[in-house]
Amino acid sequence: MPSDALIHAHRAVQGAAKSVLAKLAAQISATDTEASIAAAAYQELCRHGLPDTRYYTCPAFVLAGSRSCQSISGRDYVPGHEPIGARNLVTVDVSPLLNGHWGDCARSFYVEDGHVTSNPVAPELVIGQRFLKALHADMLQTVHADMTFHDLFTWTNQRIASDGFENLDFLGNVGHSIATRREDRQYLEANNHCPLREVPFFTFEPHVRQVNGRWGFKHENIFFFNRAGRLEEL
Repeated sequence: MPSDALIHAHRAVQGAAKSVLAKLAAQISATDTEASIAAAAYQELCRHGLPDTRYYTCPAFVLAGSRSCQSISGRDYVPGHEPIGARNLVTVDVSPLLNGHWGDCARSFYVEDGHVTSNPVAPELVIGQRFLKALHADMLQTVHADMTFHDLFTWTNQRIASDGFENLDFLGNVGHSIATRREDRQYLEANNHCPLREVPFFTFEPHVRQVNGRWGFKHENIFFFNRAGRLEEL
């Protein structure tokens, strides 16, 4: 498991990332665009003392509407300028970096009547929200230190398919370890038999859509195994 000092350092950055996303929920309106939301997220990251990002030059990755189903690299990302409107789904993924310590956090925002709501009424939004919540809760209870990256990848994709969803990630994975150098990173992908316990932290971030649906849902957190050997959210 990671040291207490390492946990504290990463938790501080991840905590700030969560705070930024929570504040965005109260700010997003019908006139906002991907570009304005990304700018607001970055301004808030800077207010927390986090101007740097580990993800190319993309501190806040925002997708809305049909683009919420797109899975593209931050290297190629350009935010859109179309207004969010009265009803939409907006995903925001922030990746702050401070002294080599990461935050990596994504949320789906459900927009109805021009404002973000935690209790959407549109059936497809409700189904997607419930699936993400159940998937993350079950993952936390299911994963143990002897599982491999391949095991968690397989379990996740079986759940995605059995619940009538599809994996949208352009690389097919559902998360990755926290490692500064890209070549040192382990991915939650098929045939990666590295045990989860061999990395200090890893993300869990399935990007999914209901089969034949129009919205792409995403929720991301960072996890680690604590001293008791149980999986814990950072």
